[in-house]
Amino acid sequence: MKYSFLLLLIIVLWRLFTSCSHDDNDFPSKAGSDSVNNVNVILIVGDDIGYEVLTCDGGESYSTPNLDTLAQNGMRFTECYSAPLCSPSRIMLLTGKYNFRNYYLWGVLNQNQVTIGNLLKNNGYKTYYAGKWQLGGGDASIRKFGFNNYLVWLPFVEKENIAGSRYKSPKLYRNGSFMPANILKNKYSEDVFTDSIKAFILNNKQKNFFVYYAMTLAHQPFSPTPDNNDYAGWDASKVNHSIPAYFPDMINYMDKKIGELVRFLKQNQLDKNTVIIYVGDNGTPSEIQSKFNGSMITGGKQTTTTYGTHVPLIFYWPETIAPGIVNNNLVSFPDFLPTLAALTHSTISGEFNPVDGISFYDELFGANVNTRSSVFCSFIRDTIEDKRPARWVQDTRYKLYDTLKNKYHAPGFYDMQNDIEELHPLSDDVLTQQQLAIKQNFRYVLDSLK
Repeated sequence: MKYSFLLLLIIVLWRLFTSCSHDDNDFPSKAGSDSVNNVNVILIVGDDIGYEVLTCDGGESYSTPNLDTLAQNGMRFTECYSAPLCSPSRIMLLTGKYNFRNYYLWGVLNQNQVTIGNLLKNNGYKTYYAGKWQLGGGDASIRKFGFNNYLVWLPFVEKENIAGSRYKSPKLYRNGSFMPANILKNKYSEDVFTDSIKAFILNNKQKNFFVYYAMTLAHQPFSPTPDNNDYAGWDASKVNHSIPAYFPDMINYMDKKIGELVRFLKQNQLDKNTVIIYVGDNGTPSEIQSKFNGSMITGGKQTTTTYGTHVPLIFYWPETIAPGIVNNNLVSFPDFLPTLAALTHSTISGEFNPVDGISFYDELFGANVNTRSSVFCSFIRDTIEDKRPARWVQDTRYKLYDTLKNKYHAPGFYDMQNDIEELHPLSDDVLTQQQLAIKQNFRYVLDSLK
């Protein structure tokens, strides 16, 4: 009798223990989500938005209350790094690969690639692409890369004559054809995009959905938004007419449209089951100066320095990702694909390999891990114009450029904390043993990624 009781007690305790145990895929349920297996995803990419722009990151020149609210109620990353220009950045993000593996021409993604769109579509998600495409191939490419439906600007980057207006009276391409100009006359592209996203979500709210929203804001031409009194008289046919004084207005409008989408999700009881991700694609244009933590910063777009590659990143998932968390770990653009795979329980099949990204999924839910020790980038505008990319490895303080000569940056080892513009490379004879070890590790990474 005594042994039977002990055996029964052991069985009960074992069942209690196993029912309470969790593996890595159970992190969201710890935070109270009832919909772990069907989370929706909206990935928003801001165009030419450097780290110094958002108020929550220390920006002082613009108003970003909606993005600030997402950061306050989600996770804000302080060390996310892109390439210096949009095309290579977006190809890294979409494919999970470093550019030297699959990037060959400005604004064109080779159709032999697969993307986050394919990843989630393969897992049963309904997928939608809105905003700036600029990856070539038109309808065939957009669908091949995993998007069921879309509304985009610049579907064929190799045919610049059909680019048309980016903002007022835009030239937009939807599901295989351009929208009639009379329908879009005097309308603003971001309004049309967000309305189309809402319609897509309403049509698919009973399913899993993935929205990739590549905002046109706040790229040149710097021009008035509908909230500006100058909008009515603005001549959109002068597509190169650009006035930097409108940049703050454009940032405000970008933030406004994001807030509109957040409210829409709440109104339709979808907010607690939808992850919203916001990230900039590269540094702010050089025409723009912004006050950041008390200093004036000149935008570094097209440069390989911190001001050209350091971008804002926010993850927001109410009642699942804990609010107000600041994550100081490194994030690289290829990391998005494996992170979203883990987040959506999607399988990365062999066609995606090799995947250079490292998932930071566990970090979203409180795991005390430092996923990356360094970030690598191989940057070249395209292999037709250039033959030698800039290649570097960095952490949050130090950066090592490859010895290969290129037109983007001189080789060398830099202390970005004391030399943010990277003007003074450090010679080995002034380095500490710790710095020499860091440089050696960086050299190993550079030599291994060729």
